[in-house]
Amino acid sequence: MSYVEELFSLEDKVAVVIGGSGVLGGSMAETLGRASAKVAVGFHNNAAGAGSVVQRIEKAGGVGKAFQVDTSSVAGVEKGKDAIVALWGKVDIVVNAPGVNSPTPVFDIPEEEWDRILDTNLKGIFLSCRIFAKQMIEQKSGGSIINISSVSSELPLSKVFTYSISKAGLNNMTRFLARDWAPHRIRVNAIMPGFFPAEQNRKILTEERRKSIFAHTPMGRYGEPYELSGALLWLASDKASSFVTGSVIPVDGGFTSMTI
Repeated sequence: MSYVEELFSLEDKVAVVIGGSGVLGGSMAETLGRASAKVAVGFHNNAAGAGSVVQRIEKAGGVGKAFQVDTSSVAGVEKGKDAIVALWGKVDIVVNAPGVNSPTPVFDIPEEEWDRILDTNLKGIFLSCRIFAKQMIEQKSGGSIINISSVSSELPLSKVFTYSISKAGLNNMTRFLARDWAPHRIRVNAIMPGFFPAEQNRKILTEERRKSIFAHTPMGRYGEPYELSGALLWLASDKASSFVTGSVIPVDGGFTSMTI
C-alpha cells in the first residue's frame, strides 16, 4: 500500500451515512465504500433508494447494507444504531446528510413547515450525533462525525429562509460538539457545499436563478457530487485529518469568497 493509500484508506472502518439514499448522501456513501469502509446506508422512508446505493457500492467492490435510521426520534436512531453494531460491531464514522428545504416566503411559512425543516436538518442531526458519539465513547476508539451544512448557513440566500437557519445552527452545534468530545478522540466537523443540485432540481431552476448563482460563484458552475469526495475522505480518515475538529469546510467553487 502506497503512502497516499495508507493515509486515506478506511479499511476496517465502519461508516454510517444518514440520508444515504439521497443524491449527495448516496455519492458520499459510495465514496466511503470505495475507500474500503463497511458502509451503513441510512434511510428514513426511501428503502429503494438506499438499496440502489448499496448496489453501487457492491458493484465497485465495497461492502454496504441499507438500514432504516429514523432521526425523527431517539428510539428511531437507537434502533438503527443497534442494528448496525449488531452486524459490524462498532461505528467509526458518521456522516449526517439529511436535508429538506422550502422556498416559502417568510410571512407565509406555516408552523408545520418550520418544525419539519428544523426537526430534520437540526434536531435529527443532533440526535444522530449524540447517540452515535455515545457508541464511540463506549468503544473507546474515537471517531469522526461529519455534518453536511450549506453555504446558506453563512450568507442570507433568497428562497431558503428556514433551511438557512437550520444550517447556521448546525455549524454552531458542530463546533460545540467538537469542543466537548475532543477528550474522547471524537472529531466533529462539517462540510459546507455550495450549489450541488440534483439533475431533477436543475431542470426546475429558472434561467434567472442559474445566472445569479453562477455570477456569485467564481468557478461559474454547479458542483458535481463526486467533488465532495476529497473533503469527505480527508475528514473521515483518522490519519489524514487527525488534528482537525470544529471546522466547517466550504466546498463551493468560491461562493463564500465572492464579493462585489
